Amino acid sequence: MTLTQEPTTARTGMLATGAALITVVLWASAFVAIRHVGHEFSAGALSLGRLLVGSAILGAFLLIRRPSSATSVLQRRPLKRDWAPLLACGLLWFGVYNVALNAAEQRLDAGTAAMLVNIGPLLIALLAGVLLKEGFPRQLVIGSAVAFAGVLLIGTSSSTGRAETWGVILCIIAAIAYAIGVVAQKPLLGRLPALQVTWLACTIGAVACLPFAPALVREASAAKASSIWWVIFLGAFPTALAFTTWAYALARTSAGRMGATTYLVPPIAIAFAWLLLDEVPAPLAFVGGALCLAGVALSRQKKA
Repeated sequence: MTLTQEPTTARTGMLATGAALITVVLWASAFVAIRHVGHEFSAGALSLGRLLVGSAILGAFLLIRRPSSATSVLQRRPLKRDWAPLLACGLLWFGVYNVALNAAEQRLDAGTAAMLVNIGPLLIALLAGVLLKEGFPRQLVIGSAVAFAGVLLIGTSSSTGRAETWGVILCIIAAIAYAIGVVAQKPLLGRLPALQVTWLACTIGAVACLPFAPALVREASAAKASSIWWVIFLGAFPTALAFTTWAYALARTSAGRMGATTYLVPPIAIAFAWLLLDEVPAPLAFVGGALCLAGVALSRQKKA
């Protein structure tokens, strides 16, 4: 490696890390927003509203951005082979995941939901190791186990002890859809720009949620203005921005390592809930958050 290549590689790594951190912070904020508006918007309507806003913002940005020879959307049209993984990512991660998670959070407390949904990163590591030939690096396996133990502590400390069966099933469905969506997205990012992949997947998810349009119109007309602004926030930031920064970072690292990064979401979500909703975390939640941080740091270490 030349002297000019090394700083470029280091800079790319720093940008990817920064993009991943933006993603987890915004996804953590989404849990607070979903909880806040869940009493006014049903699961399907909230998903559709969020995805419509996200698709519109991403589409507008694609239209107004200056094209270059390297990133012009017109020069990087998806090939036939790209549509199957695009549909899988859009339908499962943007569609099924959002609806299932929104519905689950109306039935389960946050602690139980966090424990169940966070089997997703473990599934990502497993699927990526087998299907994407990423293997199972020791640091990733150990780090994921430590971070998952942290999630279990957070969930145990904040759980009410009541787990509705249908809510549990919805969380597991959300985790499976999330894992498959990530693994389907990863190969696309080697051929298509992150922004384009995100917009296409978001639009596919929005189209799949169109049957909820009557409910969205009805509930939006009765909702408070502040709740509508929260839906717009969900579409603009945790969806349009966060999924784009996720795709940018995923294109520059393995799916397993990126999946492990999302173990940071539960402790950050607890911090947001503490600050914005006055929900004081239990002492064990702090220990769980520290384990999540340690596990993610370990999982992202590369073998010397």
